[in-house]
Amino acid sequence: MGVTKERAREVLDTYIRAWETQDSDLICTIFTPEATYHERVLRDPIPDREAIRAYWQTKVARDQADIRARLLNFYIDGDTVIAEWLAEFDDLPQGIRKRMREIAVLEFDGGLIASLREYWASEPIGRPRSAAEDWHLEPLH
Repeated sequence: MGVTKERAREVLDTYIRAWETQDSDLICTIFTPEATYHERVLRDPIPDREAIRAYWQTKVARDQADIRARLLNFYIDGDTVIAEWLAEFDDLPQGIRKRMREIAVLEFDGGLIASLREYWASEPIGRPRSAAEDWHLEPLH
């Protein structure tokens, strides 16, 4: 029968919530134990749910901040979901704020993601938010 529109939306909402809150435990709730995750499709995939958790702990929880993401569209064909979203976040290792537009192809098995492939482009849009900006403090001179 395929994944339902309601379940697809629930999983996509959980993905975005896990990304924005940098929650590597939450992201694991929407993947099968043997799921693969292609962050860059021309490279080897991340091989399973525990490796996905480790990836998120590094790439998302450690290396990103002030994440804002919005689902733009999604389409379903059987057990395949194609989602498009727009995000902005601080890329801490690069010291810049980025805007990212992404298409993800998700293959479902039993209501969970069995395979995810990302296709994205990003651009710098400024500098990361500093602690002074977050707390509305004047910088020290």
